Amino acid sequence: MTGAVHRTWAWMRVGVLALLWGSTFLWIELALDALTPVQVTISRCALGSAALLIACLGSGRRLPRDARTWGHLLVAAFFCNALPFAMFSIGQQTIDSGVAGVLNATTPLWSVLIGVLSHSERGLRPVRLGGLLLGFTGVVMIFAPWQMTGPVGWGAFAIVVGAASYAVGFAYIGHNLVGRGIPTISLSTAQLIAATGLTALTLPAGGLTPIEISPKTLIAVVILGVVATGATFHLTYRIIAAEGATNAATVGYLLPVVSVALGAIVLDEGLSPRIVAGMVVVLVGVGLTRRAERPPSVPALAEAPAAQVPSRT
Repeated sequence: MTGAVHRTWAWMRVGVLALLWGSTFLWIELALDALTPVQVTISRCALGSAALLIACLGSGRRLPRDARTWGHLLVAAFFCNALPFAMFSIGQQTIDSGVAGVLNATTPLWSVLIGVLSHSERGLRPVRLGGLLLGFTGVVMIFAPWQMTGPVGWGAFAIVVGAASYAVGFAYIGHNLVGRGIPTISLSTAQLIAATGLTALTLPAGGLTPIEISPKTLIAVVILGVVATGATFHLTYRIIAAEGATNAATVGYLLPVVSVALGAIVLDEGLSPRIVAGMVVVLVGVGLTRRAERPPSVPALAEAPAAQVPSRT
């Protein structure tokens, strides 16, 4: 395969993943028409884990067996799946899907901040520091605490908590689940199974409400679980395996564009000048923190050993 063809396929894969990730917020919005946040969360975890379990067993792979790995997976499942999935569903009750997608893109900002606080960042460069401050300034512009009170304000806060939760989970996974010789499909499947178990514990908090679901909502829930959760969760690994972390990170820049576009086109969501300006500031800030970052060394993600880099929605 020539270099040009390889690059074309690489960008096509990145584009597909960005479309799938970015559409997550649309499917959540549609699912919330008939389901409670708890029901949306457990549905996407259960359907995603079922889809991956079929793929895992079909490929002849097995789930991890040792208790230590499952212990780490439970922690990862909480911070990378159960908590952020719940926060997005709660937040999107009052926040448009496009804005939710942009606030989700702040995860790299939280990752940098966690690195600084944990002293894992070696000498935060001025450009990255500027990007960090600029990015959070954009969040404040979108959040607008001087305007957004009550349900809307709490909705924006929930989305930000979900984005920060991803950053915590990534840091934990980097220390405890990377390069352990476990196939990527096994890790991703096991983590979503663990997330399903965790979210099942929240069923008494709105998960037992009677459901009257329309065909449109049912389709949205299935796509959210099987495609936007299960498929993207594993597709992320494959892109990193083929193109490395740099191309995978590019999805983070495209995701908000997709979520905003789908929200405006499909759901007719309006955007005020303040929110648009905040979105631009957030993306510029994220870009500065990523651009000044030295490319990390990424091990090959063959079937074994494998690195665990979870999905971000």
